[in-house]
Amino acid sequence: MTEGETALWNALSDNALGVRFIRQYIIGDYIVDFYCRKNKLVIEVDGGYHSEPHQQEDDKIRQDWLTKMGYRVFRITNKEALFDTEKTVNKIIELINNMTR
Repeated sequence: MTEGETALWNALSDNALGVRFIRQYIIGDYIVDFYCRKNKLVIEVDGGYHSEPHQQEDDKIRQDWLTKMGYRVFRITNKEALFDTEKTVNKIIELINNMTR
């Protein structure tokens, strides 16, 4: 895991948000960074290489497929996960709360 993934995992693990997250979970042909089965929520932490045109195209294909399969995908940068963990976690909590309404 990247440093950002590790920081976020520390905030998500052990049902810290009231729901269980799994890391490095296989969905179809993809391995997602974090997954909440209860809410079908996928969290992807994007490193610097995700700004490369080819990777952006691959990410779009991946996200479109996941969305088509009924998953909600939340993307953040590695920097957001590492340096603004609290704000990122608050966004995830908001997503979860909106999904359970």
